[in-house]
Amino acid sequence: MSPNFLGVPLAAIAIALPWILFPTPTTRWTNNRLLSLQNWFINRFTQQLLLPVNMEGHKWAALLTSLMIFLITLNMLGLLPYTFTPTTQLSINLGLATPLWLATVIIGMRNQPTHALGHLLPEGTPAPLIPVLIIIETISLFIRPLALGVRLTANLTAGHLLIQLIATASFVLLSMMPAVAITVTEVLFLLTLLEVAVAMIQA
Repeated sequence: MSPNFLGVPLAAIAIALPWILFPTPTTRWTNNRLLSLQNWFINRFTQQLLLPVNMEGHKWAALLTSLMIFLITLNMLGLLPYTFTPTTQLSINLGLATPLWLATVIIGMRNQPTHALGHLLPEGTPAPLIPVLIIIETISLFIRPLALGVRLTANLTAGHLLIQLIATASFVLLSMMPAVAITVTEVLFLLTLLEVAVAMIQA
């Protein structure tokens, strides 16, 4: 469950905070360094995301880019000490995953029903296996948002637990075995770098 602070659930604060941190566009002719970096990242991400997609799919750019930036900010802020990461809550991940997954399935069925239904049966399947494969592919289609939501939750939670355990170990070992504590602290630093990468990849 989300912890509370002065009666306010920390999940609500953690979800609202990223939008406050983003720099607002300037009215001047030139942008500052932070705005330029943000604009460059958004442009590069949108370009990479929509490069293989036809022009009709470009209307999803605003939704997908803002979702990516939102998730990456939540995940990165969650690595700071004494912060709450909403994306470690399965309910929030499924709340984001299910409507988007449902939208892709419905739009796929409406716009390209042949292609959408064709994914349920791989090409060259033997005739006796056709009913079984259709059932398996349908189950895998419906289980996808759950699997992706659980994966995001598990990866972030496992990373946070590892950081907590190794930090506690280095603190306890500092007075008893300083050399081992220094080695454990180096491992903690490397693990933190790995967790930054995981936070970005999972977003």
